[in-house]
Amino acid sequence: MSQLSLGFQQRLQQLEPRRQQAFMAALCERMLPNYIFYIRGLYVDNSGQGDLHGLRVILDLVWEHLMVKGARIDFDLQAEKLSGLEPPVEDDSFGARRALEAVIAIAALLDTLGGEAPEAVLEVSRASRSGVRAFIEMTEGEEDARRLAERLRGHPLMEDEDDFQDAVLEAVEGQFDAGALKVLRRLGGNDGISNLGLTLD
Repeated sequence: MSQLSLGFQQRLQQLEPRRQQAFMAALCERMLPNYIFYIRGLYVDNSGQGDLHGLRVILDLVWEHLMVKGARIDFDLQAEKLSGLEPPVEDDSFGARRALEAVIAIAALLDTLGGEAPEAVLEVSRASRSGVRAFIEMTEGEEDARRLAERLRGHPLMEDEDDFQDAVLEAVEGQFDAGALKVLRRLGGNDGISNLGLTLD
């Protein structure tokens, strides 16, 4: 079933804010290797520049906020730091776009921590699926819209994405304490494999 089905969207939007944030954090965890893979290849290997850990630190603080009652974290400051971690605007490569998706997803998550952002949870869900779709289109070649839609539905990466988002949603709808959040974080980490199937050493 498509993750953009009405029932899935309704379930996401009916979650209380902290459960929505946990859902988004798990999806961000799974997109994070795409960002690190891009930064490592573009900057570190070539010029020694780039920040491999900036997004990791921000996401760690989100998990701390979710798991530690009363944790005091300045998420406005983290949002400022996040804006400096975006890929260069002049880079329109596939890797840069997937890295930007990870940044945008974490930005949407931070928006919910700073105030009302009712569409953020849907934005993060769509961002993760969008990256998978783009990867399939790039690797499988261009086709007409009908054939592409059929191929996307049956592609292992898209099926894995659907199953993953279903599993995360079911997890956040259930028990919601520190122990459950630790399990959810491990689920999001996905053994270091991103939603595109990329694995970091």
